[in-house]
Amino acid sequence: MASAAISRAERSARRRSEITDAAAKVFARRGYHGASTQDIGDVLGMRQASLYYYFQSKEAALEAVCVSGLEDYAKRALAISKSGVASSEKVAALVFQHLAPLAERLDYTVVFLRERRFLPQPARKRIRAIEVRYERLIERIIEQGVAEGEFRSDLDTRLAALALLGLGNSAALWFAREPGTTVERVARSYIDLLVRGFRVRH
Repeated sequence: MASAAISRAERSARRRSEITDAAAKVFARRGYHGASTQDIGDVLGMRQASLYYYFQSKEAALEAVCVSGLEDYAKRALAISKSGVASSEKVAALVFQHLAPLAERLDYTVVFLRERRFLPQPARKRIRAIEVRYERLIERIIEQGVAEGEFRSDLDTRLAALALLGLGNSAALWFAREPGTTVERVARSYIDLLVRGFRVRH
């Protein structure tokens, strides 16, 4: 009986993930206001009424897309922060992991950047809490580099973290329309720009 319950829970979680993926695709293409729950259902061949078993509203689906994308960033950043490599290597890994979703999950990034403003205040506050946690992880890595003497002592670590995020986020808005552009190519340029700017000048 217990294994059957676990199996049902796993199936439900998998279906919820599939619906979140479909919602990300629809919101990225149509915008929040231009999309309907039926549009999301159509991607999966589901009836609109069936979606409400997983999400009570279109608004809840939008929040799920934003949370899923952000949590993925935060988990990757936490793993990087715990690694034993130099701070400059951690920054390089942060840049790459922030850009990787442009190839893997571009819809999530686009929806987060463009559509989260349409969520009500309580949902935006929940999302902002995850965003702050992610920003703080990045800032702590840069602070570590300063403390260890690898990065400049006069570096404003808060602005440095926001610069990293700003570069990564802006790429989501032009990445798909630049022919021949790869995540690796953009990452190399951004890493060179940021790490060179952060390092102690000799």
